[in-house]
Amino acid sequence: MVARAYSVAFQGVEARIVEVQCAVTPGLPAFSIVGLPDKAVSEARDRVRTALTSMAIALPSKRITINLSPADLPKEGSHFDLPIALALLAALDILPSDVVEGVVALGELSLDGSLVPVVGALPAAVAAAQENRSLLCSHASGAEAAWVNACQVIAARSLGDVVRHYTGQVPLSPAEPGEVAMMSHCRDLREVKGQERAKRALEIAAAGRHHLMMVGTPGSGKSMLAARLPSILPPLSASEALDTSMIHSLAGLLDEGGISRARPFREPHHTASMAAIIGGGRNAKPGEVSLAHNGVLFMDEFPEFARNVLETLRQPIETGEVMISRANAHVKYPCRFMLVAAANPCKCGYLTDPARACAKVPHCGEDYMGRISGPLMDRFDMRVDVPPVAYTDLDLPSSGDSSAEVAQRVAQARDIQMARYAASPEMLCNADAEGDILTQVTAPDAEGRDLLMRAADRFHLSARGYHRVLRVARTIADLDGSADVRRPHIAEAVSFRLPSSAVA
Repeated sequence: MVARAYSVAFQGVEARIVEVQCAVTPGLPAFSIVGLPDKAVSEARDRVRTALTSMAIALPSKRITINLSPADLPKEGSHFDLPIALALLAALDILPSDVVEGVVALGELSLDGSLVPVVGALPAAVAAAQENRSLLCSHASGAEAAWVNACQVIAARSLGDVVRHYTGQVPLSPAEPGEVAMMSHCRDLREVKGQERAKRALEIAAAGRHHLMMVGTPGSGKSMLAARLPSILPPLSASEALDTSMIHSLAGLLDEGGISRARPFREPHHTASMAAIIGGGRNAKPGEVSLAHNGVLFMDEFPEFARNVLETLRQPIETGEVMISRANAHVKYPCRFMLVAAANPCKCGYLTDPARACAKVPHCGEDYMGRISGPLMDRFDMRVDVPPVAYTDLDLPSSGDSSAEVAQRVAQARDIQMARYAASPEMLCNADAEGDILTQVTAPDAEGRDLLMRAADRFHLSARGYHRVLRVARTIADLDGSADVRRPHIAEAVSFRLPSSAVA
């Protein structure tokens, strides 16, 4: 007789169902696991044997074979401990086979039989719901998995609790979803003195999810502005929160099963490797671009990142997903993020200040910004210069709109875009518009088109740059409450597309 239990193997954010088969047959005593297990899975036999011994369950002096099907799918992670134990207990007639077959299980076993939480409970619950099965996991992972309300989640503290539950001795109550983390922003946009143009650029970028490049001297407030960007972004919708949390679940970033409605804000250091930014490593884990899905990826000191790291951003920016190809893994992760980059104008940082600039001006600026390739720079929707603020202005009272006021305008513009693209689920905001829909929703009036044509001819805009100007103009019109894209909207969009020196 072959007993069966079920678990999952992760391929990116997708959890694939794995059938755990257990056969106890006559022969020399042995405990083998087959089906492309990695080292962590192979070691499960010792953890399972010791955990069962702690429960006074002795394994028979027979040959025990565990097969993980499909056998050609790589199995990685310690979460296979629990389903292996369930299949073995069913083969020994300790647990009912039909009950075990109706469960998708994942969890690591301690030597005393307690269950250790593992990553990936949320995507595992999604897979269980698709198979019309319940999910069995550790108590610490239950609140996270319970967010998928399409399947029942049983969260146990130990293997003994699992046995008592499924034998009807001490039934466990279904797990409840964790708390929704409320958005709390202690940084307000009004705290930034001056920089009204940069604040306007942040508002437009947030409203349409446009990629933004800020260039300015050291201490001009680029990082300060970026740090306040989360305070003006709208909260994640329910579907976006679940989509983002699935990636964070695989990375082990969910705290106590809670799902946050705040948009991710990732700010990797410029020494980060390609695997850290794009994803990869031994198990092809998600990188910063995926962890920033539906949120913001802020890259300070942008030219200081390695050239090969910067170039790998080009495809994710365009497609909204990244394919990680390794010798033993081909994994796709979503990465629809808003890129905000900050850079000094040159290596010394004072290219525009004759009193402080180095002796290599202006060549140092050309060399420094030349580290950013033309194709990558062309993918930024907006570019804004952040001039230095006079120290005499720092004592002036705060001016401009607060984050709450700007956030309200951004939310209204996002609502307009959600209604506009309701028939196209793959489009959520103006930055996603493409094809015929882009042509329809961004068509400017006659004066606006004439201005755009002259700007495209004078500044040699690429086809990509031309469309990005239209998308930004559409967002400006949404913030203005205008149904049509007019000349002032085009003019402002063009001004943010080009450096101030070019506009002048």
